[in-house]
Amino acid sequence: MLQEKIGGEAAVDARALVKTFGDKRAVDGVSLTVPAGSIFGLLGPNGAGKTTTLRMLLGIIDPDSGTRSLLGHTQPLDASSEVGYLPEERGLYPAMNPREAIAFMGALRGLPLAEGRRRASVLLAERGLADWEKKPIRSLSKGMAQTVQLLGTLVHKPRLIVLDEPFSGLDAINQEKLEALIRAEAADGATVIFSTHVIAHAERLCERIAIIAGGKVAFAGAVDDARDRLRPVVRLQTRAEDGAWRAALPPGARQVGREWRFELPEGGPEPLLRALIDGGAGIDTLSIERPGLHDAFVAIAGASAAAAMGEGAPE
Repeated sequence: MLQEKIGGEAAVDARALVKTFGDKRAVDGVSLTVPAGSIFGLLGPNGAGKTTTLRMLLGIIDPDSGTRSLLGHTQPLDASSEVGYLPEERGLYPAMNPREAIAFMGALRGLPLAEGRRRASVLLAERGLADWEKKPIRSLSKGMAQTVQLLGTLVHKPRLIVLDEPFSGLDAINQEKLEALIRAEAADGATVIFSTHVIAHAERLCERIAIIAGGKVAFAGAVDDARDRLRPVVRLQTRAEDGAWRAALPPGARQVGREWRFELPEGGPEPLLRALIDGGAGIDTLSIERPGLHDAFVAIAGASAAAAMGEGAPE
């Protein structure tokens, strides 16, 4: 597979990564290319191998076999000062205040403490948390504490931001704020990789995704390419309940209440419309909808993988 590039480089390039723990192969030949400046999602159920893959990409653990490069470094830890990483397991010192916590996390990436404190105050003020900057972490809500840890991930202005299940445990308002923050970082030129088991986040945010199931990559590419694997869906309501128009419906058409749902036939909408009108259907409503990422995920990874993610069938 040719290396895909945006702006002349790939932020992450991995080939045939394998990792086994005991008798379980957690990652089985994963290959990924993440274009610089993109928002890239690792999508799959818990236990699919997403976290292990991220840790290998970052050099936290080494693969049993395979290669990876990070921001041009074949040894990922050489790029650590340019990386911001939010692990799935959150952790802050409860007695530390937000400003010091953010500055401390920046210092771990080489940012001087004084500059870290200055940037922390700015970041907290921008999010309406200035009054909390010197209060102990233990007094913050879960959402606020997670925001502090995220700001600590970003304070040193990394070129690559890696977020492992960042939306976990956040309410809808804080999820929206996090999505806005991810978009802002990408707009400023950072590459963002995040793992999730919630398809809606990936569909709203990502330009490219990798669907991982059972430690393997089932699909890697543009979100639009994943959706284009399925034909558009027609939703039809008619005044007539029966008649010659029924012959225009494909064999897989199903009725839900008054509405018929089926894939758009190969000939496109014009022959379908003509057959419905000539057959006396009396069209009340007809819409043609592009399949969503949920439908593509089910087609690629299977209904069992979607169920493991808590994703029910769409209406």
